[in-house]
Amino acid sequence: MASGSRPWAAPLVLPLLLPLLLPAACRAGGGCAGEGGPLEPFDALYAGGVEAYYGGDFAGAARCLERALRSRRELRAARLRCRRRCRGQVRLAAPGPGSAGDLPFFGSVLRRAGCVRRCEEPRLGAASRHRAAEEVRADFQRRVPYSYLQRAYIQLNKLEEAANAAHTFFMANPEHMEIQQDIENYKTTSGKVSLIDREAREHMEDYSAGVKHYDKEEYELAIEFLERALKGYYSEDEDCQIMCEGPQRFEEHEYLEYKAGLYEAIADHYMQVLACKHDCVRELATRSGRISPIENFLPLHYDYLQFAYYRVGDYVKALECAKTYLLFHPDDEDVLENAGYYEGLLEGTMDPQTIKPRKEAKTLLRRHKLESHLLQVAAAGLGYTYTEPNYWNRYGARQDEHSVPSSISSEPEDGPRLSLAKKPMPKPDRELKEGGPLLYSDVKFVYNSQQLNGTQRVLLDNVISEEQCRELHRVASGIMLAGDGYRGKTSPHTPNERFEGATVLKALKYGYEGRVPLKSARLFYDISEKARRIVESYFMLNSTLYFSYTHLVCRTALSGQQERRNDLSHPIHADNCLLDPEANECWKEPPAYTFRDYSALLYMNADFEGGEFIFTEMDAKTVTASIKPKCGRMISFSSGGENPHGVKAVTKGQRCAVALWFTLDPLYRELERIQADEVIAMLDQEHLGPSEMNINPKDEL
Repeated sequence: MASGSRPWAAPLVLPLLLPLLLPAACRAGGGCAGEGGPLEPFDALYAGGVEAYYGGDFAGAARCLERALRSRRELRAARLRCRRRCRGQVRLAAPGPGSAGDLPFFGSVLRRAGCVRRCEEPRLGAASRHRAAEEVRADFQRRVPYSYLQRAYIQLNKLEEAANAAHTFFMANPEHMEIQQDIENYKTTSGKVSLIDREAREHMEDYSAGVKHYDKEEYELAIEFLERALKGYYSEDEDCQIMCEGPQRFEEHEYLEYKAGLYEAIADHYMQVLACKHDCVRELATRSGRISPIENFLPLHYDYLQFAYYRVGDYVKALECAKTYLLFHPDDEDVLENAGYYEGLLEGTMDPQTIKPRKEAKTLLRRHKLESHLLQVAAAGLGYTYTEPNYWNRYGARQDEHSVPSSISSEPEDGPRLSLAKKPMPKPDRELKEGGPLLYSDVKFVYNSQQLNGTQRVLLDNVISEEQCRELHRVASGIMLAGDGYRGKTSPHTPNERFEGATVLKALKYGYEGRVPLKSARLFYDISEKARRIVESYFMLNSTLYFSYTHLVCRTALSGQQERRNDLSHPIHADNCLLDPEANECWKEPPAYTFRDYSALLYMNADFEGGEFIFTEMDAKTVTASIKPKCGRMISFSSGGENPHGVKAVTKGQRCAVALWFTLDPLYRELERIQADEVIAMLDQEHLGPSEMNINPKDEL
C-alpha cells in the first residue's frame, strides 16, 4: 500500500523508446552477436533483452541480458583497474610556496585525469556512453535483469540456468513468494539442491559462513571464514573508495547551482566524493537488495574472532582481536574483561602489552574519523546539512544470525563472553485497543486481530452498498490516470499490471467542472470519511485520526503477460517503516512514511482473478491471513512493522479499491484533503448538498 514508493521489479524503458536505445546487435534480427570494439553500454543491452523478452525471442533475451550483466561487471572492473593504475603512476604533488605554488598540485591532477582517460578509452569508448539512467542502475541494484533472465531460461528449458537466475533475484527480493515456489520446483525437476547466487559478495558470504560455524562451535572453521571475510572486506573497501571518484550528484550538494568560483566548485565535488567514501562502511555492511546495513558489522568480525581464538587456545590472537574490537568500542565492559582475562593467561610467557590491535583496523578508523571531521567542517563552511550516522552502533537488533551461543552460559563467571546484545522490542507509543463501535448499522463485523492472526487488524463487510460500488467505479473510469499517485509510473510495482489512480480533490474538481456527475464525485469524499470514522472508533483512539493520503486505485492485468507470473501485484511491505525480512526488523526511517498510524483498503469489486490481500510475518514469506476482495469489504490495520502485507498477482480483469492512510499527527494531514474540505464547504453553501449516502453515524451500538 505504499503509494508513491519506488518500483521493485518493473522494466524501466518505455516500448516507444526502446528502438532508440538498443545497440544494433540487440535489435530485431540482430541477436547479440559480435562483441568487438569498445564495451557496449549495459543499459542498452538491458533494454534489448527486455524488448526481446516481450517480443517472444527468449534466446535473444537471454543473450542480451547476459551481455548486459557482463558489460556492467566489465565496466566496473575497467574503471577500477585504470584508476588504481593511475594512482600508482601519477602521485598528487604537494602545493609549494608563492603565487605559483598550486601549479604542481593541479598539474598532477591534470596528469592523473589524462592517465585515466587514456587507460579507459580503448576499452570503454567515450565516457558518456556508459552514463545509465538512475532508474536503470536501480534495476541492476535490485537484480531485476535476473527476473527476466530466469523466465527466458524457463522458456528455453534451461532449468539449471533458470534456477540460478531465480535464486540470484530472490536473494535481493525475498518478498517474492512465487519465485520461492519456482525455486523449489526447479530443485525437484532438475534434481539441483545447491543454488548459486551469481551476484554474491564474497566478504559477506564468508562472514555468514563463519558465523554459522561459530554457532555450531566449529571454531577453527569459523576462524578460517571470518579471517577470509576480513581480508575480503578491506579489499572491497579499497575498491569502494576508488569507485567513489567517479561522477557524483547528491541533492544536498546542489546549493552552489554551478555558479561557484574555482575553489567552491572543487570543494563541492570533493565533498560529494568524500561523503561517498565515508559511506563505504555502510555499503559493505549492507546485503544485496537491503536498505539498512548489518549494524556493527566490521567490529563483529573481531568480536567473534576474539572468542573463537580463545576457544582454540590461541590467546595471542584472542587478545589481538579483543584489542582491535575495543578500537571501535573502547567502553565495552565485556570485551574489556575478556582482554584482561587473556592478558592474565599470557603472563609469564610474554608481555601482553606487546600485543597490539590490527593495523588495517587502526588505519581504517583513523581515515574514517578524518573523513567525518572534514565533512562536518565543510558542512559548516559551505552551508549544507550533514549528520554523522552511528556506523558502529552496538545495540541494534539487526543481529538475526548473531544469537549468543548456548555454550557461553556454561563458561565460568570470570571467563570470556561474547559482546553481542539485542535491543528490546520498542514499546508502543500508545495503548493499543480494539473492538469499539462500528457506528453504522449496515456495517458487518467479520474478523478481529486474533482471527486474522495478528495485531490491530479488523475485517468488515457492507461498508458501502453494491450500487455505491458501481457508482464509484463509474467515477473511477472518468477520472483515473495511468500512474497517478505513482510518480507517473504506469507499472510501479510489477511490469505485468497497469496502475491507475485518482485523489479525492481531483474527483471533486471533475465533478464541479461537470466532467463527471457531482453527486458521484462527492461519493468518493463521503465514503472515505465514513471509513475514517469507523477506523477511529473501532480501534478506540483517544485522539483525532486525520487523513494522510486517500487514493482510488485500480490495477489491471495486462494481456499476454500473465503466463508463469512469479511476482506479486504489490510486494510485501509495511506502511510506515522499511521492512527488512532477513533481519525480521522494520526500520522507521525515511524514505518510509513514518507518520502513518493506520491504513485501510475499501474494495469496490470482485470480478477479477487473483489479487488477494495478504498479511505475512516479518520474514515476508509466512502468510498469516489472506483476504479475497469484494464490493463493500474493508480491511484496516495499524501501519507499522507488526502488519507486513502485500497483494497477490492480478492475473485477469481489473481490481479497484479506495486506499486510505491515516495519521494521529495533525502536522501530516493530507493537504489535498484540506482543500477538498474547502470545496465541500463551498458546495454546501451553494446548496448542492451531499451525496445521497448517509454518513452520519447512528447511535452507538
